[in-house]
Amino acid sequence: MIHNNLSMTSDKFVEEFKILRENLIQGYFSLDSEITRIHLLEKSGMNPEQIALTRKIVSEALTDALYTVLLGLDGSASIGRHQIIYTLLDEQSHELTGDLESIAWEKFHGEEI
Repeated sequence: MIHNNLSMTSDKFVEEFKILRENLIQGYFSLDSEITRIHLLEKSGMNPEQIALTRKIVSEALTDALYTVLLGLDGSASIGRHQIIYTLLDEQSHELTGDLESIAWEKFHGEEI
């Protein structure tokens, strides 16, 4: 775990999830990445259009999953079977405040992916 002295805000917290999604998509679909899936997709016989469609599907799935986790932490959706509100604290025990639901909607759905 990397420790720093930056105070975390709800906006920064959601942005970290967005960066995670972007890094995973970029990594899965880049030839020079350690986590690339391009070779596996090509080996399965996929052509460039099919790989592009797969990238879009993976992007949408990651968006849905990460967005739902954020809403679940906020108590706006269930994570699995239970819907409860969690208290999120940064390393300095400052509570993350703000509406994760609206911030997540803006970051994940408010702009073109």
